[in-house]
Amino acid sequence: MAAAALAASPSFAADGAPVTGGTLIYLEQQAHTNLYPPAGGFYPNGGILNQITDKLTWQDPKTLEIKPWIAESWAVNADATEYTFKLRKDVTFSDGTPLDAAAVAKNYDTYGKGNAALKLPVSEVINNYDRSEVVDPQTVRFFFKKPSPGFLQGTSVIGSGLVSLATLARPFDELGDATKIIGSGPFTVESETLGKELVLKARADYAWGPAPLAHQGRAYLDGIRYIVTPEDSVRIGALLAGQADFIRQVQAYDEPQVKDNGYLVYAGPTRGVNNSVVFRPDNPLVADVRVRQALLHATDADEIVGTLFSDNYPKATSIIASTALGYVDLSAKLTHDEALAKRLLDEAGWTPGADGLRHKDGKALELTAYESLPQPQNKETLQLVAQQWARVGVKLNVLAGDSGSATVDNLDPEKTPVSPAMVGRADPDVIKSQFYPSNRDVLRQKGGASTKVKSFVDDKLNGLLVALSSEPDKAKRLQLVAEVQAYVIDQAYAIPIFEEPQAYAGAPYVKDIAFEAVGRPYFYNTWLAEH
Repeated sequence: MAAAALAASPSFAADGAPVTGGTLIYLEQQAHTNLYPPAGGFYPNGGILNQITDKLTWQDPKTLEIKPWIAESWAVNADATEYTFKLRKDVTFSDGTPLDAAAVAKNYDTYGKGNAALKLPVSEVINNYDRSEVVDPQTVRFFFKKPSPGFLQGTSVIGSGLVSLATLARPFDELGDATKIIGSGPFTVESETLGKELVLKARADYAWGPAPLAHQGRAYLDGIRYIVTPEDSVRIGALLAGQADFIRQVQAYDEPQVKDNGYLVYAGPTRGVNNSVVFRPDNPLVADVRVRQALLHATDADEIVGTLFSDNYPKATSIIASTALGYVDLSAKLTHDEALAKRLLDEAGWTPGADGLRHKDGKALELTAYESLPQPQNKETLQLVAQQWARVGVKLNVLAGDSGSATVDNLDPEKTPVSPAMVGRADPDVIKSQFYPSNRDVLRQKGGASTKVKSFVDDKLNGLLVALSSEPDKAKRLQLVAEVQAYVIDQAYAIPIFEEPQAYAGAPYVKDIAFEAVGRPYFYNTWLAEH
């Protein structure tokens, strides 16, 4: 049952009117980390922020249109360097302070510029930010140094959740404590046991849901109880035994069991950069484009998807999802061809040795990657990639993602020339977020954390990414999106494997689950039927 619950409003139908009351028991695979909204891209973080913060605008998860929320209306100048928002009246944060133009200005000045003293980083969804201006208590204007065509959509995303001035005054390292996040959302934080459990309660005076929704009052649920439950089998077992109502990260192999027991699988698309293997060209073993191209053609995405995943995980045909704005089908460049892979390795001077591996200048072509715990079946995916690469004489060592050295080593191309990666966002700026050096920098330009490897910078790629994020003309912007997709594949910087959904399962009595455009749940309309 793919993408079964993307409806924006309650469907009363046979289930009758929504019922107020009850606590949703939600089992989460991983504990949240930091809840500073620009850090909300990590799905456990976003699944909380979506309930306790509101945004200026709301993106329709079906049409991707931008609609009013805290902002009643807006105006954008011709070159997308000025945005003016008119705000709803009488909106407050849960500490009673007003969500007015001054508060919105402070949020975006922080997200757009960061705060070095408090170690609050710049948001990856805001480009070319200059300053804000409070026009009047309900009107705020933003100015940009260059065109910022992705900003309007950026006001709708999880990283742009609005928080109180008291929250913005705290240092970054305090914001892992959910009780310190004061938003204006339909739920507030009641209690937390760090790393184990989080309890939210409905805000009684909430009255400002996204404008397109018929429901505008308090949430139907009385509360949400998040319980961190790392083991897949435990989450599934608890759901089917009636001990949980909703769970995140359902593996493809568990989908039949869930459905056969009358429970529902939800697979919200993430509409961004596909689940991929990326290279760090600073590492001399993968610095030659022919080596990267060889490994691209040695990778059999059909085998990976067919072996490990379900229909909810379409095979990737570009670096971005087929549901993404500006997508171009590049499947002709992504063919599985072992003969071509071997020929390219030969041309690059890597010759087969007696040990079955390819060698050059006394070195074996042996690479390392850490699994990414948030990505579905990533260890198994990388292990299957390793088997495929072994057939052309390349060894890939797959290391555990929860090891103490994983975080540090992943920043160093010398230690990890290969890495899994993906990022969701329903706007072309997501590509810049993934590849640009001052954003996620998955290619580790300029060596990342390493001082030993030869420096690598791709000025052409970076120029395309800056142009993409600064082009106000829609047609020209889409052309740049197409150019970036082709260039990344031609350089074999990334090997796209599948379009990653966020997979959840829920009991049949959990009604009107909704998801934002990149697959995070939004429980404002959710209610529990009798069971």
